[in-house]
Amino acid sequence: MTDYPEAFLQSVIRQFRTEGIFQRVKRFGNGHINDTFLVTCADSNRQYILQRINGHVFSHPEQVMANMAAVTAYLKEAVRQSGGNPEREVLTLIPAHNGNLFYQDHHCGFWRMTLFLEQAYCLEAAASPTEFRQSGFAFGSFQKQLAAFPADTLYETIPCFHDTPKRLSDFQKAVSEDTCGRVKTVAEEIEFILERAPFTTILAHAYAEGDIPLRVTHNDTKLNNIMFDSNTRKPLCILDLDTVMPGFSATDFGDAIRFGANIADEDERDLSIVHFDLSMYQAFAEGFLAGCGDILTRKEISLLPSSAKLITLENSMRFLADYLEGDHYYHTSRPGQNLDRCRTHLKLVWEMEQQWKQMNDIIAEIRKNKGEKK
Repeated sequence: MTDYPEAFLQSVIRQFRTEGIFQRVKRFGNGHINDTFLVTCADSNRQYILQRINGHVFSHPEQVMANMAAVTAYLKEAVRQSGGNPEREVLTLIPAHNGNLFYQDHHCGFWRMTLFLEQAYCLEAAASPTEFRQSGFAFGSFQKQLAAFPADTLYETIPCFHDTPKRLSDFQKAVSEDTCGRVKTVAEEIEFILERAPFTTILAHAYAEGDIPLRVTHNDTKLNNIMFDSNTRKPLCILDLDTVMPGFSATDFGDAIRFGANIADEDERDLSIVHFDLSMYQAFAEGFLAGCGDILTRKEISLLPSSAKLITLENSMRFLADYLEGDHYYHTSRPGQNLDRCRTHLKLVWEMEQQWKQMNDIIAEIRKNKGEKK
């Protein structure tokens, strides 16, 4: 995480078409990837989110912004036609004075600005199955709203992002190179992952066989990427559209489960309190399938339990690979944080395997209750 002089941040802010006179800027949120700031202007009812796009993670920030522009314009029109409020229900990009939706500083940093939603809040974790069911509905609705959007027109902002076999290959490379000399300390974790290597192909194989389609997917379906309305307590707007690109519906489901059905923190050191909560899994599945409506195929739905395990395993590989390579991808606030993140995910994978029948039975029961005929 980079520290920026306030004078520099003000110079960046002045590049965008904000309303009112600049008053203050401060760091905001706890994201792992981008640098994020809250901008407040006097004599205005608006606040803004300023972000520096992580150029290491996103090698073509202009493609990230092109995707965001296309998807938000499409969503705003859909909300407008349905009688909703596009400014509150869809992320609003603030253009720069030169007409672009980003600003490139003299150090080649890419910045963007969005409207901050007033009278809205994010949750870091669901306090109840009801809240998690609502988040499932929000992400399912996001897919339904974009079901007719041509996924192949979007850029792949992070190539092979949920290509789990490729992630496995990258992990094996990190193990073999052992650039920081850490492999000897994580032999048990490495063995656990490699024992499950054959499982990593399940979605790639289904796609290769033509069993599942490419869709517009979010690819970072954590609960804190949803804004909730402060008055209604209902989901309002989906945030963090950096990784919106072609993908599989199941991966959006799986990513939400690996984050939200863990009753402990993602980087919890005491694994005895890390558990996979089956009631939260069921709640999200109910909400997600309700939000998706009838857009998903039978095969896509049947792969939801597998995707929960797969994306949890994939993230464990990514966290451990980053740890082995020196913690250069994810923000860390303490030594060993990426290793702790890996270990919590491996514990969740193990517990999913112990509850595998229940996970599949839950999806089957939801399908039955929906009267599915597809």
